[in-house]
Amino acid sequence: MEGEILNFIKVWIAVLISLCFCYSIRNVVPKGTKRLLSVLPVVCLFLYLPLKISSVHLGGSTAFFVAWLANFKVLLFAFGKGPLSSDPSISLPLFIALACLPIRTQQKGKNKENPSPEPRLERQSKENPAPGRGKEGLRSYAIKGVLLAMLIRAYDYSDYIHPNVILIMYSFHVYFLLEIILAVGAVLARNLLGLELEPQFNEPYLATSLQDFWGCRWNLVVTSILRPTVYEPIRAFGSHLVGRKWAPLPAVFATFVVSAMMHEIIFFYLGRVRPNWEISWFFILHGFCLTAEIALKKVLNDRWQLPRMISTILTVGFVMSTGFWLFFPKFVEYKVDVRAFEEYAEIGAYMKNVSQSIARVLPGH
Repeated sequence: MEGEILNFIKVWIAVLISLCFCYSIRNVVPKGTKRLLSVLPVVCLFLYLPLKISSVHLGGSTAFFVAWLANFKVLLFAFGKGPLSSDPSISLPLFIALACLPIRTQQKGKNKENPSPEPRLERQSKENPAPGRGKEGLRSYAIKGVLLAMLIRAYDYSDYIHPNVILIMYSFHVYFLLEIILAVGAVLARNLLGLELEPQFNEPYLATSLQDFWGCRWNLVVTSILRPTVYEPIRAFGSHLVGRKWAPLPAVFATFVVSAMMHEIIFFYLGRVRPNWEISWFFILHGFCLTAEIALKKVLNDRWQLPRMISTILTVGFVMSTGFWLFFPKFVEYKVDVRAFEEYAEIGAYMKNVSQSIARVLPGH
């Protein structure tokens, strides 16, 4: 584990150096082709660096933040777009934080009544507000932390649990773990830089449609970066071919195709095995179904809707069933679950040794 931590540190030093280079050329190299050629080595390096880490948790988080988020933001930066180009006087620490983390440039003390709009495939509505903060948010994260600990403990009895139940446990495991990781990052960003971290989830189990699930509730960080890099350019191009009304349809489907490719890359980092493209088929299937749903809404013009409870059951049921079919079995096939539990055991043993060492040096022991 110590070797993995050392590799993790080396990788992130390389990331910081690369982002310092990008920062240094922002006022020297003009946006467009020249800047793109300048940052392409950084993009290639960011795709390579996660291969230096074999840990599921350290490698997976690095792959997400560097190979996906940072790379997409650097590509937007090459054309003078995105958060890295929004402020010409941006400081180096803020530039690095914006590149690596899912951060909104909303400073402390800014008027909260008029926050900057967040780019998403579907804007949040009053019926789908962002997750609560303050005491309610803290209570929610505490409950999810307890549930995550209970899930990890329950895996000790996996021999007595039905495989389908294990897959359900994996789905909640991923959800709770990502929420907690992003919550910790939010605290650090708020205290060190005075920034707010974008919410990763918004109660996805309450989604009333695929558009609501993917656009307003699930993995909003990915949605916010896919919108300017894929959705908006394709929609602008499609508006000249099929008109503004129908242009969102190919844009949505193209967004899911790109998401499928990036998820295949992330799972390659985790499993280091040749992909069989089932992960891609999961997102392509959802992209097709979401495109059909949006088209149907346009035809009906929202004149007919299912009761909220029924639409929620159908939406969550479809997402869960297709996930059990194409997505979550990859955790077992690539032995991600086994390696993750081994890391939990190593961390537990390390913490136990540390506590015993502290106890030995304390007075009276």
